[in-house]
Amino acid sequence: ERLAISHRPHLLGMAFSLQERQILGLQGLLPPKIESQDIQAMRFQRNLKKMTEPLEKYIYLMGIQERNEKLFYRVLMEDIEELMPIVYTPTVGLACTQYGHIFRRPKGLFISILDRGHIRSILDNWPETNVAAVVVTDGERILGLGDLGVFGMGIPVGKLCLYTACAGIRPERCLPVVIDVGTDNETLLKDPFYMGLYQKRDRSQLYDDLIDEFMEAVVDKYGQDTLIQFEDFGNHNAFRLMRKYREKYCTFNDDIQGTAAVALAGLLAAQRAIGKPITEHRILFCGAGEAALGIANLITMSMVEKGLTQDEARKKIWMFDKDGLLVKGRSQETDSNQEAFVHESPGDVQSFLDAVNVIQPTAIIGVSGAGRLFTHDVLKKMGTLNKQPIIFALSNPTTKAECTAEDAYTLTDGRCLFASGSPFDMVTLADGRVFTPGQGNNAYIFPVFFLLYPPLSNIREVSLQMAVKVVRFVYANNMAFRYPEPKDKDTFVRSTVWDINYDSFLPDIYEWKGMNPAPDH
Repeated sequence: ERLAISHRPHLLGMAFSLQERQILGLQGLLPPKIESQDIQAMRFQRNLKKMTEPLEKYIYLMGIQERNEKLFYRVLMEDIEELMPIVYTPTVGLACTQYGHIFRRPKGLFISILDRGHIRSILDNWPETNVAAVVVTDGERILGLGDLGVFGMGIPVGKLCLYTACAGIRPERCLPVVIDVGTDNETLLKDPFYMGLYQKRDRSQLYDDLIDEFMEAVVDKYGQDTLIQFEDFGNHNAFRLMRKYREKYCTFNDDIQGTAAVALAGLLAAQRAIGKPITEHRILFCGAGEAALGIANLITMSMVEKGLTQDEARKKIWMFDKDGLLVKGRSQETDSNQEAFVHESPGDVQSFLDAVNVIQPTAIIGVSGAGRLFTHDVLKKMGTLNKQPIIFALSNPTTKAECTAEDAYTLTDGRCLFASGSPFDMVTLADGRVFTPGQGNNAYIFPVFFLLYPPLSNIREVSLQMAVKVVRFVYANNMAFRYPEPKDKDTFVRSTVWDINYDSFLPDIYEWKGMNPAPDH
């Protein structure tokens, strides 16, 4: 360990004490000043403020993460509202498209289809043995950007940054993984800086065999309770893999289940502002893929819980995709996952605006990844139909959002309840009213919701309070595996949270007291 640290004097930078420098062989490898983490953080923050381009900030932040992890998380947590859009959406999308061009050093595990039969030994190459959370992607549907192959590694890396910053999970217990089965992106296949297999995606049985082997290897290596989070798989794989593994492994699909939890929470919170129960809403989706279907199914469950039948609930949910409204008899083939939300045609609907006019929704939810489909006319109509229309433009990154926050507030005279997947700046209307757009991002699976969504600046504390409630519930209902039961649940939860303060690298140094001297001869 001493040799490893001596070759990494940047680990704490100038924060190494004089004793640590001497004992660890760092003396002379660092400037003589012994610097506090406060000063390091100040330098870090000032350098960031000098930068104007988000991608430049991303590269700088990720470089600090590689060199000084605790400093990185301190700065991220102190300014989470400003920096989360850099380490995650929307900037992470840009970083993924440029991944091979800005590459410095590998992060996470890269498993290719050529590694079949050897995944367990690849996991053995990962230096950490106590992994608790794995985030995995095959790169086929990265945000709203499409197939980016192994360039999609930025998503698991960014997501796990939020595990630590927002929920206090120890970073060494998080493992980002990309599974490379090729890419159908012709631009990447011609790019000399692409870092994956130069082949079309393998869609044969070998793909399923590879994913099966990966799941078995993770559990064999890290245990049955290891969380395996699926990110940005294509629609055709996402649903079937979720159904295949959900009863056998500790797993969930963030794009289906995570997005659904966030969106439903927003709708339930909106009840307090509007005074209308969820059972009285009519919801129109822009998009009919995994995110839309995940949200729609969870909304259905909520409506059924409130007293509607399943059929009654489903009739309140409509979907509009690139081929038009999901209705019976349309010429385009309907996916089997969509069948529950295919209805009789309500009339002539050629555009999303037509759908709004005919269906007269109380809420529109955009998860299409196709950009500004909530046009000015759509937003004006929602404002005409509803006293307080719900407008969720959830597609990521920001350029793919269905509308801007400014358009939503301006064209509804500030009456809408708006949320987006990626952040927008505050909006000031002509009459001086100021609105702070809600961000319905999947990072909010950790905390509870206030009004629409809580401020990111408070997300760590909210996460801890929720964890305490979960621990109390688990012990109260005899569902716990850890005994003896901690008396103070709050103290117990907080003791498990990762600490951003620097650890001492000094060995246990002490004097022997009371030792008799050797006799004189």
